[in-house]
Amino acid sequence: MSRWKGLPASLDHRVRHLVVHLRRLKDHSGLSLTALAARTSYSKSSWERYLNGKKLPPRAAVEALARVCDADAPRLLALQEIAAQAWHATRPAGRAGRAARDETAAPAAPAGPAGPAAAVTDAAPPSGRLMPLPPLVLGALAALVMAGAALLVVRLWQDATGLKRAAVAAPAAGVPGAAPTFTHRPGEAFGCSVRRRAGALYAGHSRTDTAVLGSGATGWDVVEAQCLLHRRGCDPGVVDGIVGGRTRRAVQRLQARSGLPTDGIVGPDTWKALRR
Repeated sequence: MSRWKGLPASLDHRVRHLVVHLRRLKDHSGLSLTALAARTSYSKSSWERYLNGKKLPPRAAVEALARVCDADAPRLLALQEIAAQAWHATRPAGRAGRAARDETAAPAAPAGPAGPAAAVTDAAPPSGRLMPLPPLVLGALAALVMAGAALLVVRLWQDATGLKRAAVAAPAAGVPGAAPTFTHRPGEAFGCSVRRRAGALYAGHSRTDTAVLGSGATGWDVVEAQCLLHRRGCDPGVVDGIVGGRTRRAVQRLQARSGLPTDGIVGPDTWKALRR
């Protein structure tokens, strides 16, 4: 069994949850970091950073570890998605921007041998003189500008028309979660009207069966899950559209009853249990 270093105290609990799961998988497999690197496309130093909370494990690395250890890949990927949201929310914008620029910056082209031809080709126009553009080039540029403006007008018109149609059609069709945005006000609670359609339960707020809802998640998908938890006899408290401690405990009770891992995270398997 590996003796792991303590994770950084500043590490978000959602990232910590993912790293602990990955450490357990690696320990259970009996593979060293060197062996793990040999069986995946990630180096030993990369795995050391991932498993010590120094760097967020990318989705492909989590998937590779699940494959090597014969683990439940969908559940691990759901944990990685939640951890990625927390990781990027707490990273300084300036540092992330510098890293992106460092990764995308192209190396400078090596200088070639100097010669008369190179000197003539690279020579800059004399200071104070502007090189006139041929009439054909000017005409082509003007045509491109006009075409771009026309496309922009058409796109704006299409977007406006689509929004109007959605606003009219959604209530008429009875689509759950027709509200364009979720807005929560302190003390506000949402109603539940759970019905069975095509063999599945729906509360009228969302039709999702794949959304991943972890601690702190908000939105109509959360309202839907809370209504279904009430229907399944697992009280999540006030139906407010926010995953808090009481909602997580209700999810864990449902997961235990359904024979699922009790991590308190609503994923595809938990949605199936909710909509039965």
